[in-house]
Parts: sequence; C-alpha cells; structure tokens
Amino acid sequence: MSWNRIALTLFIAFSFSTVVGYAKEFMKISEDELIIRGILYDEYKAYENSYQVYKRLYDVTGAEIYLFKEATSALMSRTHILESITRLKTWDEKNPNRLEVRRLLIPLYLTIRQVKNATIEAEYLLEQSKEPMDLDLASNSFLYAGNFKRALELLSRVYETLPREELLLRMTEIMDEFTGERRKAIQLLETHRRMNIVSHDVYIKLLTLYQKEKNIDGILETYKALYIQDNDEQYLTKVIDAYVYKRDIDGAIAFLEKYPSRDDILYDLYKANRYFSKALLLVDKLYAKDKNSKWIAEKGVLLFENSEDKNDKKMIEDVISHFEKAIELGNDDSIYLNYYGYTLIDKEVNVKKGISVIENALIQQPDNMYYLDSLAWGYYKVRDCDKAYKLMKRVVDEEGLEEDEIIEHWDAIKQCK
Repeated sequence: MSWNRIALTLFIAFSFSTVVGYAKEFMKISEDELIIRGILYDEYKAYENSYQVYKRLYDVTGAEIYLFKEATSALMSRTHILESITRLKTWDEKNPNRLEVRRLLIPLYLTIRQVKNATIEAEYLLEQSKEPMDLDLASNSFLYAGNFKRALELLSRVYETLPREELLLRMTEIMDEFTGERRKAIQLLETHRRMNIVSHDVYIKLLTLYQKEKNIDGILETYKALYIQDNDEQYLTKVIDAYVYKRDIDGAIAFLEKYPSRDDILYDLYKANRYFSKALLLVDKLYAKDKNSKWIAEKGVLLFENSEDKNDKKMIEDVISHFEKAIELGNDDSIYLNYYGYTLIDKEVNVKKGISVIENALIQQPDNMYYLDSLAWGYYKVRDCDKAYKLMKRVVDEEGLEEDEIIEHWDAIKQCK
C-alpha cells in the first residue's frame, strides 16, 4: 500500500472516531475539502458520511450534482430516504422533467415500499425516455407492483437492444414464476445459449426449467453441452444417467464413442448391450492402461460370449487360460471364480476342480443363488444327486423358474434324484 493510501485510511479512521469534533468543524470546512471528503467517503462506502457532505455542499452551492449525490448516498445507506425524496421533489418543482430526478425517485420510493409512487414516477420516466437503462429501471416498479406482464414487456424491449445474460435470467425467472411462460423461457435460454458463450447460471436455469417440465431430453442435452464445454466428469455421469433413465444405451454408447474419455463406462455399456466384439477391441486397451488382472478375466468372459460355437474346444481352452492367468496374477473376484468354475463344470473340462473353484467363490458370497446353481450343477455332473437336489431346490425356492438355465438344471437334477 502506498503512503498516500495509508494516509487516506488514517484520515478516514480519524474522521470516524471524532464524530463530535467533526460536527463542530463541519460548517467551517471549505467546498474543495468537502468535495475531497465526499469522494473518499464514497470510495470507502461510508455513505452516511458522504450523505452529510453532499447535503452540506448542496445547501451551500445549490448545485444539482450535489443534490443527486446526496440522494444516491441516502439510497446506498438506506437512510434519510424521506428527506431525500422531499428535497428532490422540491427541486423538481423548479426544474421539471429532469430524467435524473425520476431515476432517483423510483429506487428511493421502492426502498420504503411506496410502490404506487414508484410506478407513477416510472410512467413519467417512460414518457420521457426509451433508453434501455430507463426501461430496465422502470420495470422494477411494475415488478414490485405485481404487474408482471408490464415488467416483462419492458425487460424484453431492453433485451432486444442489449441481449445480456443477467437480463435474460431475470426475464425467465418472471416467465417461470409469474406469467406461466416456462416453455417460452426455455426457448429464449436455448437460443441465447446457442448464440453466445454463457455462464453456468444459464445451464442451471435450463436444468431447473426442464426438471419442472419433466423433459428428460432437455436435461440430457443440457448436461451434454456442459460436458462438452467443461470436460467435467460429473456432467458425463449425468449424461449417462439420463441415457440409462431413457433406456437408450445405444445413445450413451454413441456419445462415449464420439467423446472418448471413460473407456471403462463404454466397456460396461458394450457388455450391457451384448456388443461383445466391440468390447473385445476395448478390453486390451483397458488392460494396457492400468495392468489390472480384472481385464484378463473379462477377456475370458468375452471370448466365450462372443463365440458362435459355445462348444468349440479351442475357444474353451483360450477362455480357461485367461481365467487361470488372472488368478495367477492375484484376481480372486468371486464373479470370475464362478464363471471359470462353471465353465470347467459345464464343458466337463475338470468338474471336480470346477466344484472347488465355485466353493471358493461361495466363501465370499455364501448366499449367492447363481453360485449355488453352479455348485448344484457340479454335483449333478459327478452324480451326487442328493447334494445337487438340495442346493437346486434352494435356488428355485429363492429365484423361481424364470430363467432358462435354472429350468434346465432343475429338470435335469430332479430326474437325477
């Protein structure tokens, strides 16, 4: 901070701490010094003090600029409002039709909730001026008065000349809350968004309106625009959630293929839609990124699911080798243990080993019905029909007979018993 700034700060502090002395000396201070004090008080937002300074200056000089500054300080400090209104009205009687008076009287009246008087002044202002700033100012009176259509009409005229974001947000708030024009508000926001670089406030407002309209497509497109603009994963998550809500997995896949950033999500979506050949192209890339043995096991799953001939011996050997490699690298996820064990059992590669693998999976999830189904199928294959039946009955009692594989196993095991 420069010495001048330090001196000014000390001057202000001293002035505030010597109010009584200041009042006594006030009448002796020269016009030039009063002007300097007024500027300093304004700079430090000491509006009560600046009000007193400008009031004294106007009383001494009669210069209109000091009257207007006095009223502005009163407005900023929210004090002496009625006195400022009276002084402005007195001046206005001698100097009629001055825009500055209207521009000050409107917010002064609104500050003390004299809305009717504010609207009268607003009408006077509109008769004298079509400037955007005056239309904007006048609109506040009609808004306070509950004349939302009139306020919106004025703001729309301002927006046509000055298409500012802040103004648009005020308009759309009125349209949403008071004039029943929510869809028109959405159209205005969308048009503005497509023609300008906008802040997050516009997107947030759009999301709010789309949610009120229960317009999932609008929500989706807004989150897509946010993600494309910011590349923020929180928006990508919202995009995927919206696609899933719409049950449009292909749409989510197309978006992630166009904006590749989350190959892991894309991979899951490929699997969900049984696009196993596409998933196979991606799984090696995922493994190269993090060297997680999970992807080796996943490739084993994909090789089997993508095969047209599920009994192809070469394919089955390849699948088993991928599971064994993943296990060697430390992957003991029960999902893969179950898939591996069931393959050993169902394809009769090594049924006893398959049973052992499934039992290890059940240590992790002892009540998993799919794992119990696999174990029952293993016991069936070694002709231990009693164990197979007890396990399979538990599965059927829990899951019912909705899935083809459960029906097939249940019928076979009942005959075995």
